[in-house]
Amino acid sequence: MENFVITIGREFGSGGMDTGRLLSEKLGVNLYDKELLKLAAKESGLCEEIFQNHDEKPTSSFLYSLVMDTYSVNGYSASSYLDMPLNHKVFLAQFDAIKNLAKRESCIIVGRCADYALADHKNCLSVFIHADKEFRIRHLMEQYEWTADKAKDMINKTDKKRASYYNYYSNKKWADSRSYHLCLDSSQLGFEGCVEMILKYMELKKMG
Repeated sequence: MENFVITIGREFGSGGMDTGRLLSEKLGVNLYDKELLKLAAKESGLCEEIFQNHDEKPTSSFLYSLVMDTYSVNGYSASSYLDMPLNHKVFLAQFDAIKNLAKRESCIIVGRCADYALADHKNCLSVFIHADKEFRIRHLMEQYEWTADKAKDMINKTDKKRASYYNYYSNKKWADSRSYHLCLDSSQLGFEGCVEMILKYMELKKMG
């Protein structure tokens, strides 16, 4: 059986990363978030700082759809790849890093359109963690010692950024239940409860 991969999309402040960490401990597999930037940089030869500057940032360019077909055939040597905007190179490098990672090991990947990159991976479970606004505000205030107004502002900005990135680079819609296998409300279940639901889903699907 293929390695299993759990991808986690998340509203900002919903505890998607907290859930991922708990799940990583339960399953004994690695959790990848920012670590993917290092992997992608190493495999593509691009500077890691470039990935950090373009991490999960949306784009308004129309070139992406035009270059993808050529890139998929010729890879990094394609003239279309060499000529494309830097943010597209960053996305494609992460896309490849995610697919290569799934071939090497079972793991958990947070964000970065990982569910889209692994659409053909038969043993992949895509999860989306959401929560009501008040829960998210409280969680962020505790985590970062922010004021309520600061937390609200960051929620609005970060969710908008993530939605723009996901909707542009994937063929699905961010936070739409139809885009994922499993959507969980952490404000109702708690992080431990979300983990239990994911483990139960894996058991039913005979993953792992």
